[in-house]
Amino acid sequence: MRILHVFKTYYPDSFGGVEQVIRQLSAATAQMGLTNRVFTLSRQADVTPLLHDGATTVVRAQTHFEAASTPMSASATALFRKEADAADLVHYHYPWPFGDLLHLMSGCRTPAVLTYHSDVVRQRLLMHVYRPLLRRFFADVKAVVPTSPNYVRSSPLLQQYADKTTVIPIGLDEESYPKPDMRRMQHWERELGRDFFLFVGVLRYYKGLHILLDACANSSAKVVIVGAGPVEIDLKRQAQQLGLTNVHFLGAVSDEDKVALLKLCRAVVFPSHLRAEAFGVTLLEGAMYGKPLISSEIGTGSSYVNIDGETGLVVPPNDPAALAAAMRNIGSDAQMAEAMGQRARARFDELFTAERMGRAYVDLYKQVLQK
Repeated sequence: MRILHVFKTYYPDSFGGVEQVIRQLSAATAQMGLTNRVFTLSRQADVTPLLHDGATTVVRAQTHFEAASTPMSASATALFRKEADAADLVHYHYPWPFGDLLHLMSGCRTPAVLTYHSDVVRQRLLMHVYRPLLRRFFADVKAVVPTSPNYVRSSPLLQQYADKTTVIPIGLDEESYPKPDMRRMQHWERELGRDFFLFVGVLRYYKGLHILLDACANSSAKVVIVGAGPVEIDLKRQAQQLGLTNVHFLGAVSDEDKVALLKLCRAVVFPSHLRAEAFGVTLLEGAMYGKPLISSEIGTGSSYVNIDGETGLVVPPNDPAALAAAMRNIGSDAQMAEAMGQRARARFDELFTAERMGRAYVDLYKQVLQK
């Protein structure tokens, strides 16, 4: 079975959660006999139009311009049509409005499904223009796949397509992550110890890191922020204005360093406060390494991964005091933190492995192709 994944960006241009999902899903289904290709846009496509990510082939069309966080291409349609015609099934990863447009402009007749990663949150005014395109696109796809039951319940758009909806949670394969050597582990333990709270992710507006910094102003907890992104300068300025000495910005780090930090930290903190955070792959990574989790209740998959009082603590969004209290509670009770981490790992093993995700998608692909 030949699957064509479609999303606006992919490795090595970007390292977000959707890209990680595509990578994990492709690797898992490749072990089940599927062939995966990714169609994406890149500003480097004129130099490297084709590359490989493990067994996955990545086909890149040139990015010509970007509007409302949506990369677009004037030359992508013919290349996309060729790739879609050669596939047995096209798997779109939503939201990417230009992907909807590619589907319709190319006259794609290959059966299609889409994974619904998030509502369109920030560009609400543009939704009035985009909605007719969205409706035509959703009418064409055979299945819509949210990543958690929580998001189905809280998304008005998903509720309109309940007859097409199949929930498949995101999954990760621990074996696909590097194993840091003792020297690397010792380096980070000397630098940071083992009693710190860790955030990992792209530094975007909806990640709630400004709330985390406000929480740190009234907390002695050590917080380590890993990642780079659009709001990085603003966050560093805020930390300086607050006089924070307990916050460490590490920037982007290697996968080996990220795993070392995940293994060493006391807990993973994930303060996203808007619905653009539909799931939270970092929470899964924390659970995979047996860490307690701290997140905000925003009606999305983050509260499907992290169960309040069981795998960690869930606090109200945009509440620095509650976030500081959660860090204080987990930081002061090692026994509770250890128990929560163990339950987080058990929930990961039950619901969130890449193999489980891969098998669920293979079953869905087969159902769609048999219709």
